[in-house]
Amino acid sequence: MISDRKFLIKYAWLSVSAALLTILLKAGAYFLTDSVGLLSDAIESTANLVAAVVALIVLTVAAQPPDEEHAYGHTKAEYFSSGVEGTLILVASLTIGIAAVNRLMNPQPIEQIGVGIIISIIAALLNLVVARILYRAGSQYRSITLVADAKHLMTDVWTTAGVLVGVGAVGITGWVWLDPVIALVVAIQILISGIKILRESVGGLMDVGLPADEIEQIVGILNAHTQDGVQYHALRTRQSGAQRFMSVHLQVPGDWSIQKGHSLLEDIESDVRSSLEPISVFTHIEPLEDPRSWEDIAINR
Repeated sequence: MISDRKFLIKYAWLSVSAALLTILLKAGAYFLTDSVGLLSDAIESTANLVAAVVALIVLTVAAQPPDEEHAYGHTKAEYFSSGVEGTLILVASLTIGIAAVNRLMNPQPIEQIGVGIIISIIAALLNLVVARILYRAGSQYRSITLVADAKHLMTDVWTTAGVLVGVGAVGITGWVWLDPVIALVVAIQILISGIKILRESVGGLMDVGLPADEIEQIVGILNAHTQDGVQYHALRTRQSGAQRFMSVHLQVPGDWSIQKGHSLLEDIESDVRSSLEPISVFTHIEPLEDPRSWEDIAINR
């Protein structure tokens, strides 16, 4: 249930712990090798730590139950976390790009390549495991914060992979310019990831509708109940963090009893909740014969 989401906080602590350990590993690899590629990797992990701390704070807020001022709960706070995460990714990409251009203009040899590669592989495997755990939990419990954090960590994994390719290539060929070039490629890849996360966050803050597959489920339920002269319109949906919302108007014959109409709405609401938990369902019943029942089809009545 939406009100019982405090258990998600433990995943944020996992992300914080992994970020701290990864920073130590990658910073050590950079100081040993003096590789700008490994430096870019360490910078990305620093952004991971900040993002993980923000996620921890936001998940704590989002887990609070509804109150008088927030009747629908606090789950929308998760969009702020993913927005911060996307912004941090953009900053990291810019920082990496600047460092790479500087090293490209002033190339320097890489030292102790073997040790640096081993340390980076360990850090990448750690991030990969944690990212999979966070993504699985985020998808299962509809937490955009955990999903964004998982994507950020996967960006870190791919960053490390690219850096290792560059450092390894330098070790084989002796072409020191490969190190900053790979770092620039990584910066571009991170930039794209950050833009995608920011776009999802903005969409949530703008009350974007439910995904097409979930709307199809709702329509299927409505169609199953709208027979024998019953119709519906003004179906509207939105999502706020993990919570879904939908509203719809049902037109029924005017001679129906209140109890019969109420039973229809209860059946529809129950089926929708069973199919798309958690979701808040708002239904409105109208007489089919009344012309005013058809004046509110538009999005804004």
